[in-house]
Amino acid sequence: MKKPFFMIVAGGSASGKSTVVKSILEKAGIQHVLVINQDDYYLDQNELPMHERVLMNYDHPKSIDIELLKKDILMLLEGKTIHKPTYDYSNYTRSEVIEEVESKPIIILEGILSLVDDSIRDLADLKLYVELDDDIRFIRRLSRDVKDRGRTMQSVINQYITTVKPMYHKFVKPTKRYADIIIPNDDKHSAAVDVIVNMLKTVKESI
Repeated sequence: MKKPFFMIVAGGSASGKSTVVKSILEKAGIQHVLVINQDDYYLDQNELPMHERVLMNYDHPKSIDIELLKKDILMLLEGKTIHKPTYDYSNYTRSEVIEEVESKPIIILEGILSLVDDSIRDLADLKLYVELDDDIRFIRRLSRDVKDRGRTMQSVINQYITTVKPMYHKFVKPTKRYADIIIPNDDKHSAAVDVIVNMLKTVKESI
């Protein structure tokens, strides 16, 4: 089996990483793709009471089980099957669901901190950073977390002020310098997407 093509997609919370990935894959006409969400690799906090879980800093690199993530990615790049954890946003910890995930020709790691660790970053064939105005990202996050993740408006605002915004500027935004391509996620991002689509079509032809 040929080594899978490995792409990392980073960017701030609610910057539109998933939307950009979807747009790229649809335009490229690629189906055999595995997307790994870095959120599923948040550290297991089942032993902590809920009031402590809520106060944890989920935007710091230490909140991610980097070693497990790296181990799983290396296995996938070797064509092996992994048993991936999943994350329960409403309970602020890992769920009991473990997913059996098979390797595919194209593997995408998506997450706000996905470009932080150099040992994972160096495995990538292509590194993307999705950029969006801070105010728009906050509005999107507020809407998403209340609607889809069972959060209250006040808890989202508090988390954004205390950890999300400062950690973005300290840890997430600086990783932009590692990206091969920076994508402005507005009405002007189509040119960048087209460049990536053409690259992936070449990969698809070699599969």
